[in-house]
Amino acid sequence: MATETTIRVVSCGELRAGDAGGSVCLRGWVNRRRDHGGLIFIDLRDRDGLTQLVFDPSSPDLPADVFATAERLRAEFVISVNANVRLRLPGTQKADLATGGIEGAVTALTILNESLTPPFVVAGDDDVDENVRLRYRYLDLRRPRMQRNLTVRHKIVKAMRDYFDARGFLEIETPNLIKSTPEGARDYLVPSRVHQGAFYALPQSPQLLKQILMIGGLGRYMQIARCFRDEDPRADRQPEFTQLDVEMTFVEEADVMAMMEGCVIDVWRTALGVSIATPIERLTYEDAIRRFGSDKPDLRFGLELTDVAQIVAGSDFPLFATLAAGAGNRIIALRYPGGAVLSRREFDALAETAKGFGAKGLPYLAFTADGLKGSIVKVVSPEIVAELQRYTAAQTGDALLFVGEAHALASDIAGRLRIEIAERLKLRDPKAFAFCWVYHFPLFERDAETGAITFSHHPFTAPGPGQEDLFDSDPLRVRAQHYDLVLNGYELGSGSIRNHKEAFQRKVFHRLGLDDATIEDRFGFFMEALRFGAPPHGGMALGLDRIVMLACGETSIRDVIAFPKNQLARDLMMDAPSSVPAAALRDLGLSINVKPQPAQL
Repeated sequence: MATETTIRVVSCGELRAGDAGGSVCLRGWVNRRRDHGGLIFIDLRDRDGLTQLVFDPSSPDLPADVFATAERLRAEFVISVNANVRLRLPGTQKADLATGGIEGAVTALTILNESLTPPFVVAGDDDVDENVRLRYRYLDLRRPRMQRNLTVRHKIVKAMRDYFDARGFLEIETPNLIKSTPEGARDYLVPSRVHQGAFYALPQSPQLLKQILMIGGLGRYMQIARCFRDEDPRADRQPEFTQLDVEMTFVEEADVMAMMEGCVIDVWRTALGVSIATPIERLTYEDAIRRFGSDKPDLRFGLELTDVAQIVAGSDFPLFATLAAGAGNRIIALRYPGGAVLSRREFDALAETAKGFGAKGLPYLAFTADGLKGSIVKVVSPEIVAELQRYTAAQTGDALLFVGEAHALASDIAGRLRIEIAERLKLRDPKAFAFCWVYHFPLFERDAETGAITFSHHPFTAPGPGQEDLFDSDPLRVRAQHYDLVLNGYELGSGSIRNHKEAFQRKVFHRLGLDDATIEDRFGFFMEALRFGAPPHGGMALGLDRIVMLACGETSIRDVIAFPKNQLARDLMMDAPSSVPAAALRDLGLSINVKPQPAQL
């Protein structure tokens, strides 16, 4: 009998019909066990696939003690076998399995390790409570879904690196222990033992460091960068995440957008085998809001928003008349294809959904085969109805939903209703990839809580050409050299042309309310670097986790990260964060002052 060291070692997804007649060694996990009339069948699994093994006690090549050992096998045992490869009998082949034409008749078996009974079935993709999956992540990682997703992630990262390497970019690692330079979210702070009372911060992004690399003359930089943000728990955010980070010198907006567009097209073709239609559509921020009610529009379907204030201004509906007369308001009609079949109760339920988005109500018209129906049918004239139908292309069987509010709120409500309708009508094909660029964003916005002027994205973004005159007189009208890449309603990433002159960067900080002392304390090293011949430069960062999520057809980034935190930012497998020994705190010069928790009722 051949020994493991003298026969070919193969993976569990490698064997084909042409291998029949040979002897091989396979190693892996017991995926499933089946007993049939004295025969034991084992599906052996590794990352590459499955191979069916047969333990036949009547075979002269299978020692009795090996069969006795096989009777002990259970799911997730780790084994090594020697087997003779043979064709499966007619009618037993599995066309949906790469190795489905062969099986291995076992001649030798070694149990390398046993397994406890898993808390869930590893062999399939059945729904399992996410907290259980995260608690036993080492088992979840064995499942086909996770192995497929992480394989796709690897291919995407490799394609990114290859793309930028071919275009003269250098991959340069930036440090994870840096100075705290707040960029919108809270920093994770790391106390220094050597410099007690001082703290490092984990980077929210390599923003300033990659700009300094451009000042340092490196020209073209990229990195698969780890980033950290201490945000309040949110359903699909992680405290640590990964992004593709890119920066270039002597570029304009169009140069960066063209480079990043080429990247995603190449990645989708190389890693996924999918061709993306080019050129990718470009929308100004104003157009995206006007047509789709969002700066992250989902272009897999139409249902564009239609402004109808001028049409309905002369109606007998007081709300329409009031809104149409007021400056800064918007009245939107949203076509609901086939919506005329909805009952009054269903329209009322849809109105409640709209109220959850911030609407005061949801007037509607329904174009039924029996005539016009709806909540405002008595206050709009036939002439107005005809004009609405012509302007919105509403057909018999459709409904029109009306949203009237202040411009920003109306746009947001209608944009969310647009997604709600698309979900109901199943218009969002999970296998379709609809990219778009959104650009010409506002440079500044008002903080919703304080009313103060703050940056829309980050304070290192340059204003658009010719916008400098508005900087002091009307800052909210200033448009930025900023651009977002959007896919299927998700922002994949943001980029901008940077402020490369120290005087103007200081002016931006002043506009945000920072005095010179604060600027020097937080950004002194960067401001100094700008004074030493900083070239014009710009770049972008794409969220790798979100890219892989969409590429894999998943709905949570936790399903494309090997070791994610849960929705409360906890690692359930390692039980982190956790307390540390008192001695470690003393070494750092720290003491813990825990806030009292509210009493449980």
